[in-house]
Amino acid sequence: MLEADVAIVGAGAAGLSLAHRLARPGTAARGPSVVLVDAPPGPLRPPSRTWCFWEPVRGRYDAAVTASWQRLRVHSPSGGPIEGDISPLRYKMIRSEDFEALVAHDLAPSRHVRRLEAVVDTVESTSRGAQVACRTAEGRPVGVSARWVFDSRPLGSLPAARTTLLQHFHGWFVRSDRPVFAPGAVDLMDFRTPQPERGLSFGYVLPTGRSQALVEYTEFSPRVLSRQEYEAALRHYTEDVLGLRGLEVVSTETGVIPMTDAPFARQTGPSVFRIGAAGGATRPSTGYTFAAVQRQTRAVAHALRAGRRPVPPPAHSLRSRVMDAVLLRALDSGRVDGAVFFARLFSRVPMDRLLRFLDGRTHLHEDFAIGLRTPVLPMLRSAAELPHLPRRPFPGS
Repeated sequence: MLEADVAIVGAGAAGLSLAHRLARPGTAARGPSVVLVDAPPGPLRPPSRTWCFWEPVRGRYDAAVTASWQRLRVHSPSGGPIEGDISPLRYKMIRSEDFEALVAHDLAPSRHVRRLEAVVDTVESTSRGAQVACRTAEGRPVGVSARWVFDSRPLGSLPAARTTLLQHFHGWFVRSDRPVFAPGAVDLMDFRTPQPERGLSFGYVLPTGRSQALVEYTEFSPRVLSRQEYEAALRHYTEDVLGLRGLEVVSTETGVIPMTDAPFARQTGPSVFRIGAAGGATRPSTGYTFAAVQRQTRAVAHALRAGRRPVPPPAHSLRSRVMDAVLLRALDSGRVDGAVFFARLFSRVPMDRLLRFLDGRTHLHEDFAIGLRTPVLPMLRSAAELPHLPRRPFPGS
């Protein structure tokens, strides 16, 4: 039985971020002892993915950043481009394998963090904290006893919600033999894609050089597509919308992010907590998660060092969650045209302010001003009916 002050279950963005903060890289200061439990290679490990977020020019994980940009571009459904500078912010992209390598490098010399490769079977509360029962890849049982446990594993099913859409996407990392991309700006949302019956779709382009980029097709809708449908959508977007042919697909990524107004439990036992997407870090209206994970894990690390009860704080304010619930309802009911809605916001609100709004960092008067730039009557109707809607499990979850 391994013993530690803290057990972290899962080594995705949330688990690695918390371990990194507790290891105090580069210092000899005493921190809590940590066991980080990661699943062995196989189906329980998440596939490689890309995380995007915005923050001031310098950040904690800049050594793992693939590329960053200061100009964003949005294309309306009619094709008109909206471009702006987001100073003092930068939009950053991190590939999960680079993030994992950076954190592993910083954890290696730490005397406080041990890593355990095992499958977690159960997490149970005890009189002195909690116990994590695991199995190694060879099937050998091993346990971890800890004062505090932070579980970042994906939930087996979504909590009941009034509205749940799926943000699902498929992307190509592409290379061209010609300089066809402009690395100075990101196409954040390009609504010149065929729109689904419910929800919205868009393409985006993250150029990492003049001849390399990540090109992605994304939908907010109730159901995922087949691989063939995603590939067809990407071919249409790259060839017919962007006018790019002869691209070499170097690698791909696919993912599904629930966009839901369901409440997420951040505590499941006296000493057991959820962090990351499992603890509500995903912003319901956008699917962005990485920045909220950093806020959440920073607060937990501060509480642990201060000797306080380390309950993860809500990743998003109550005001943000209410506004997101209204938007999700308006999108799902078809009262607002999602592509027109987002394009209008970007055309009427300065981009740096809109990004702060999407990150929940605007003041009440700024939120009110942004709200006036949305379709007010459909949004008010959606808000009025929310209290009367039942919460139901998401089909298939």
